Amino acid sequence: MQSATGDGIDSLTERVIGCAIEVHRTLGPGLLESIYRDCLAIELNAQNLRVDTERRVPVIYKGHRIGAGLTVDLLVDERVIVEVKAVEQLHAVHSAQAITYLKLTGCPAAIVLNFNVTSLRTGLKRLVHPDLYVKKTS
Repeated sequence: MQSATGDGIDSLTERVIGCAIEVHRTLGPGLLESIYRDCLAIELNAQNLRVDTERRVPVIYKGHRIGAGLTVDLLVDERVIVEVKAVEQLHAVHSAQAITYLKLTGCPAAIVLNFNVTSLRTGLKRLVHPDLYVKKTS
């Protein structure tokens, strides 16, 4: 697996965050998650990024496909998962959920965005796949 910085992930996540800030600057807090998700998809498309909204991802448990799988809010450039929230505050479970999504998809990074804040910088969390920094033993 490539490093988080070696394959342009840092640059990509910064572009996503910039688009999210533009959405938040334009709309402000207090709307539904689905509105922020759809507006963010418009901004990302305007930046010529590939975006899938409500992307279905299979869940495989010990070789068995489980139900319909899970749905990620946005998948950007097949590499960054974006989870959109409109909650009073982010909790540890939101980051844990995003890390689980990283493990299930193999994507290198995720961003959790809470639009229900006065400044989006205080409502975002960037996460990397936990295996990116695991030292390999010989």
